[in-house]
Amino acid sequence: MAREDLDAVLAIAAGLKNAPQWDRRAYEGAILQAQARDRVALVAEGAQSSIAGFLVAVLIPPEAELESIAVDAASQRRGIARQLFAALVQELRARCVDILLEVRPSNQAGRAFYAALGFVETARRPAYYADPVEDAILMRLAIPAKPPDWLQMPHSS
Repeated sequence: MAREDLDAVLAIAAGLKNAPQWDRRAYEGAILQAQARDRVALVAEGAQSSIAGFLVAVLIPPEAELESIAVDAASQRRGIARQLFAALVQELRARCVDILLEVRPSNQAGRAFYAALGFVETARRPAYYADPVEDAILMRLAIPAKPPDWLQMPHSS
């Protein structure tokens, strides 16, 4: 992710009900922290080299927290989120052993995606989210020594 990606990143987040609604400064900070290797901030390109999705994770070794993963509504169901996640796992493999996240119970699609990746529910935080008030489901994934076949990044020829 780079500064020139931020208009597209903000537009994607604004168009998705379950995406965190960070302001531009929060993403700029994530980019700076990614340059310092304290965060991972990635984008995925879609058709015509436009930004189709993004991911932000913070590193607190030996763990990382997936803060946001979002794909533009028009680009969903094409494997973009899985490719972003695979790139995150590759980034983290040498530095972290677990990935943590929080998700709303009402975010059924997100919960199904995380379960398909192998995340397991570990706890709940009551009334963590606002507008509307909801608990947070805490989930964890141990980073596998070798990524499973379904998580392999496609290779260019």
